[in-house]
Amino acid sequence: MDKVNPDIVTTREELPDLLTFQGLEWNIPAAEHATVFVHPGRNEVAVLKQFEQTFDGSQLPATNTEAQNEAMAVAGIKFLGEQVRRRKVDGALFLANHPARRGIDSPHEIRNWRDADPTVAIGMEGAPGHQAAGIPAPNGRGGARGLYDNNPSAASYSGYPLETYRTWGGFDWMTATVGGLWDSLLAEGRAWWVTVNSDSHVNYLDQSERGPGSDFEADGRYHDPVYTGKVNTTAGDFWPGFYGRTNVGATSFSYRAVMDGLRAGRVWVDHGRLIKSLDARVRVAGDRRAATGTPLGGVLHVRRGTETELTLEIDLQNAPNWAQFVPVLSRVDVIVGSVTGPVSARDTFTAPNTKVVKSYEVSPGARKLSVTYRLGRLDKPFYLRLRGTDGKRAQPGLMGAAVDPAGPKLDVLGNADPWGDLWFYTNPIWVLPK
Repeated sequence: MDKVNPDIVTTREELPDLLTFQGLEWNIPAAEHATVFVHPGRNEVAVLKQFEQTFDGSQLPATNTEAQNEAMAVAGIKFLGEQVRRRKVDGALFLANHPARRGIDSPHEIRNWRDADPTVAIGMEGAPGHQAAGIPAPNGRGGARGLYDNNPSAASYSGYPLETYRTWGGFDWMTATVGGLWDSLLAEGRAWWVTVNSDSHVNYLDQSERGPGSDFEADGRYHDPVYTGKVNTTAGDFWPGFYGRTNVGATSFSYRAVMDGLRAGRVWVDHGRLIKSLDARVRVAGDRRAATGTPLGGVLHVRRGTETELTLEIDLQNAPNWAQFVPVLSRVDVIVGSVTGPVSARDTFTAPNTKVVKSYEVSPGARKLSVTYRLGRLDKPFYLRLRGTDGKRAQPGLMGAAVDPAGPKLDVLGNADPWGDLWFYTNPIWVLPK
């Protein structure tokens, strides 16, 4: 932590138009990895060091039971929240990475993390990094998108189906399944957001390698890369922002505003720059005042019987992505689920009342999609979320065609070109009676 920090501080000074957080990939005790980062400040190194040395799974006794390790994960999240309340740092965030990859992030653990401190534990990776790993050989690694090529182990939650261990349209099974685990959390009314990241370690088509004689542990950095002239076609990662994007609605360009936007769930994610921009709101039907409505992550409180409606504005893509083609949005799905309150069994991972209620086909050559969808009179609490696709690969969802008639298709190991199967997802909006 100490050795890395000076370069980060220098970067902040030299590149003020780039927000550079310091964080770590946490080995969650009894579970997978997580992204943890804090607001910049004089205590950022001390807080992160204490957190990692105390709560990282690699630092815990090998004799710990699973219950003890799960308790340490909860304690770690609470520790971060306490550092914020004690004003050691101005903010700290936790996002569970590639949650279904090995099947070891059980539903009750996810609920426990969120409940430990909802201002810190805000969500999960809706789609993993390592997307280039799916590019077929000989042009690529010929593996699985996200490196999701695992099978159940003794550490896996036994209730998960085999489909858990693969991506669906590049997205994690927990996110991609309508009526699945993510929806089971949203149906409880739990704020739990999806993001994406690159997980960038070694990058596809890079022609350099780390400088010779590098010693990260001693120096806190690798020596400057050197050109090799060899194109790396077996790496599984894309450069940050090259493929996956987490788009955050922030009120200003600042560390605090971005963290606040993430914490509030004002987030939509996409692959391959499928769309240019998105603005979704829910409002009282007929309210035509400018900039009205509740945005992504928000809650609209209205009286029972009130008519509400969704307004959606999407600017379609008109510029090439990094693969040098202009993505074309084919369809947008509106997904609605009832809010039924806390589940009795904390390992629940289904939401039977959630389904696709409306799909909109995008006209060829269109530059914008503008939609107003009537949600009816409010008789019971509900939430909605949105999903869009280039329409190249689809199949009925795991919960059946009546729930999701044309969802993302199961990715095939060795034949999962990420550029030929693009999706976007939004975080939810709730509508609750006063």
